[in-house]
Amino acid sequence: MTRVPPQDCTEMVQVRQAIDEIDGQLVDLVAQRFGYVDRAWQLKQHGPEGAVVPWRIQQVIDSVKVRATERGLPPELAEAMWRQMIGWFIQYEEDQLAHSPPPDSEKG
Repeated sequence: MTRVPPQDCTEMVQVRQAIDEIDGQLVDLVAQRFGYVDRAWQLKQHGPEGAVVPWRIQQVIDSVKVRATERGLPPELAEAMWRQMIGWFIQYEEDQLAHSPPPDSEKG
């Protein structure tokens, strides 16, 4: 089914169908991002970086705000969403790093 542009929707069913489709795509994209976050903590356990890398967090937020502005999305909304997501991912990485064996114990 072809998604009707927002301005051309004449019934709520069209709006809801489009939102449901977009929500599915967003979940798929966040799942892909999660895969990279999951790999990141594995790489970080062998390096000097921990779960929190302030310069990288700011770089991501700045980039998202620019993209949001270009797409007509309030940058404050994008920032709030990404800060929430990044916070969850940081907690996940910290938990994984805390429960993973030290790099030296892998040699055996």
